[in-house]
Amino acid sequence: MKDKILKEFKESIAVKEKFIREHLDMVVEVSKAIASAFNEGNKLILFGNGGSSSDASHIAAEFVNRFKRERPGLPAIALNTDMAVITSIANDYDYSEIFSRQLKSLAVEGDIVVAITTSGHSPNVLKAIEVAKKKKLKSVLFTGSKGEKLASKSTFPFVVPSDNTPRIQEAHITLGHVLCLMVEEILFEEPRKK
Repeated sequence: MKDKILKEFKESIAVKEKFIREHLDMVVEVSKAIASAFNEGNKLILFGNGGSSSDASHIAAEFVNRFKRERPGLPAIALNTDMAVITSIANDYDYSEIFSRQLKSLAVEGDIVVAITTSGHSPNVLKAIEVAKKKKLKSVLFTGSKGEKLASKSTFPFVVPSDNTPRIQEAHITLGHVLCLMVEEILFEEPRKK
């Protein structure tokens, strides 16, 4: 049993280490882009299905409330949280429209979209990325190794080098936390004493 537990932790660490080696520069770039969007009065719009839905809500909460610093809230919203909106769109149109229709209504130029899908094949996420592109919004994608098709449609594709759902999700939430930390540091870093 202990060997299995150790194996799971080692796998998780190895995936994260490979991921960050491949994406470090993009993490810096996206951190700056999100901070800039907030500075310009824009918002962060996140969404996903299942576990990715929870990650989207979790990351939005870290921005709206606070992460590590005492600071003003930052405008972030998870599109997967309003069940009345989701079910009305799914009922009147189709489940594949639940995020794209909200983006058409809520997103404005300068906002940044964060789409989270472990598989990279969610039709509702794909449609939302296409709407973001039409609206000229920067899109950040969190996906796994099977999400290459969707990755080519996003501005900033973070592809976790794994097809193991738990390993992908573990890297996604770590990435979300790191982006929160970096944005807080960019926007609220205290001036250094001379």
